[in-house]
Amino acid sequence: MILVAGSTGLVGGQICLDLAKADKPVRALVRPTSDRTKVDTLKSNGAELAEGDLKDRSTLDAACAGVLTVVSTASSTLSHQAGDTIETVDRDGELSLVEAAKAVGARHFIFVSFPPFAEDFPLNKAKRAVEERLKGSGMAYTILWPTFFAEVWLSPALGFDAANAKARIYGSGENKIRWISYLDVAAIAAACVDNAATRNKTIQLGGPEALSPLDIVRIFEQETHRNFAVEHVREEDLSAQKAAATDSLSASFAGLMLSLARGDTVDITDCRTLFPSIVAGLTSVRDYAKRSARA
Repeated sequence: MILVAGSTGLVGGQICLDLAKADKPVRALVRPTSDRTKVDTLKSNGAELAEGDLKDRSTLDAACAGVLTVVSTASSTLSHQAGDTIETVDRDGELSLVEAAKAVGARHFIFVSFPPFAEDFPLNKAKRAVEERLKGSGMAYTILWPTFFAEVWLSPALGFDAANAKARIYGSGENKIRWISYLDVAAIAAACVDNAATRNKTIQLGGPEALSPLDIVRIFEQETHRNFAVEHVREEDLSAQKAAATDSLSASFAGLMLSLARGDTVDITDCRTLFPSIVAGLTSVRDYAKRSARA
């Protein structure tokens, strides 16, 4: 049995679907307060449901019973409910899940994280703490380090509004990033299950090409046949925002925005070696722009 934590999220939900399509036994960890439409979709696609919460260790022990592999994408950043913080979910909750998996004799733990950033912020610290605990757990581990998700960072929620031809750019907009689609991250995570070659590895994930935010604006202008209004947010303002943050989530978003402004061109050589067919078909930013233009 494979337990997926974060199963109602963007990446976790897709991992459940990918595993089910591959006829793998999937158990989706869902909360009593999870979106029922998403829960019903998981169930209708063959996932077994386990109610639990990363903040409640006893529910994790029950969810992990009989599980050989755990895949976790859970985070409080996009799916935020009462009591959720970077500390309670992304750090302590994930650490509890590692311990629960270890206690039942799980053999493999796949953790969808992100690369260490030079900028100091709570989510960055939480990811590193979980990775270190996982490496010392005695279980085989796979740590995935995807770069920035196109569907999240190039969306209206973060100021990239293709429908209204507006783009918010963090920093100068000239530093390049290997933007990646959540669909490709999910496919790679699913491909790590029962894959001995991925065990005890940390694997960097990135898209097919490195593009600056200004490059992306030009691509969207070409695909939508519209000129975009561009708003720049200075790095100094993001630093001030992080310093003034009154909670860990706000500080983490400011830290992520600063990291995005500085660029993230990762080396995907290992990824290409381990998952050649997936890498050969990676979603490009232009693919995403075309989808957005049709929406």
